[in-house]
Amino acid sequence: MPMPSSFMWMKLQGIRKNFSGGCCRKGNSGTAACIRWGMGMDACTRWRMDITACTRWKTSTGKGIWPDTNANERKSSIFGRKDTSFIMEQTEIRWEVPVVIPSYEPDEKLPALLKELKAVGFRNIVLVDDGSGGEYGHFFQEAENLYGCHVLHHAVNQGKGRALKTAFNYCLGTFGNMPGVITADSDGQHSPECILACVDAMLAHPEALILGCRCFEGEEVPTRSEFGNKCTRAVMKYLTGITVSDTQTGLRGISASFMEMLLMVKGERFEFETNMLLETKARQIPIVEVPIRTIYIAKNETSHFNPIKDSVKIYMIFGKFLFSSLSSSVVDLALFSLFCLLLKDMRWGSITYITVATVFARILSALYNYLMNLKVVFQSDSPVKTTLPRYVLLAAVQMSLSAFLVGKLYPLFGGLEVLVKMPVDILLFFLSYVIQREFVYAGKAKTP
Repeated sequence: MPMPSSFMWMKLQGIRKNFSGGCCRKGNSGTAACIRWGMGMDACTRWRMDITACTRWKTSTGKGIWPDTNANERKSSIFGRKDTSFIMEQTEIRWEVPVVIPSYEPDEKLPALLKELKAVGFRNIVLVDDGSGGEYGHFFQEAENLYGCHVLHHAVNQGKGRALKTAFNYCLGTFGNMPGVITADSDGQHSPECILACVDAMLAHPEALILGCRCFEGEEVPTRSEFGNKCTRAVMKYLTGITVSDTQTGLRGISASFMEMLLMVKGERFEFETNMLLETKARQIPIVEVPIRTIYIAKNETSHFNPIKDSVKIYMIFGKFLFSSLSSSVVDLALFSLFCLLLKDMRWGSITYITVATVFARILSALYNYLMNLKVVFQSDSPVKTTLPRYVLLAAVQMSLSAFLVGKLYPLFGGLEVLVKMPVDILLFFLSYVIQREFVYAGKAKTP
């Protein structure tokens, strides 16, 4: 929809149809003047803000609309009700955004959340019964009959990831013009205010994945939530380069286009939410964090997230990142040991035969590692002419460092070259992984 030279956004409320908010913009500038109204007031407060196409509108006259002129907050009666004469039809997209709630064996907090969401104005709530069983059926019947929710059912428990995919597929087929959805948990941790904040963030950043991030400081944070988040946050930062403050948050804003991609992403249970973050890295989708109020009820005892079992499942996602490098290290170490046995009795100095053994072992293991990383680990779309020279450079530097350090250190350990090489190469392995991720295979990746 083409933008005019200026436009206004407003929300009508009350019997007298006083509008409680509005915006106007000049040309294609990225800021807009906004007006907040008090009931019965002729004055307004205006300030600057980023504006996006968050509304559908039509106006017959623009009288009373003025261009944005400065960034200072000020009060003005220029735009008082007596000076305005226009007709506008508007549908606020924020209230049309579907709120997706996967639920397994809910309690009284679910209807309380649904009641609050309806009270603030959300019109489309998609609730997924993930095989809760007959004894919980009344919660979902109430959601459908009393609160008008779109209730979807799984015959058996299939996991949070599958429940989200079921909802995504339903929303894509039912709400054709939606900008995206907001996912929230059913245990009362996400308030309507926080959900609305994520809606606004998604509309302001349609290209990004929105995360409603909790604060994990303070005595009220359950130990298992704090432990699980810190572990997955540290692992994710190192292995993927993704830095987020709350890896386990269920409050997310997901665009319609990203939802289509996520339907093909692996993961049926809690690991799906981690895979979602990995997909942003693969597809170069930015992440926008929205600070939210941290709510834990009964120390989060109703949460079905298991910090041990589900963390293991999550960490297994990174197995493909580790397998190639670790197996390459084993291949390299085995070849190094073999070449040391073959070359040690030759008339070379100790440094020379260690260097030769290191070179031969590294060439063969590097070829194996390069192919594994290209095809399995990073699945990079970057051309070989770019990745191969970078990889060779890294391998040469890593090989030189390995030979140098082992040659300098092994006399201190009784001439046991292999014993020295193991910790040296383990250290270089961790460093090499980061360099490969950020430099060698940098670029848009394929979807696993």
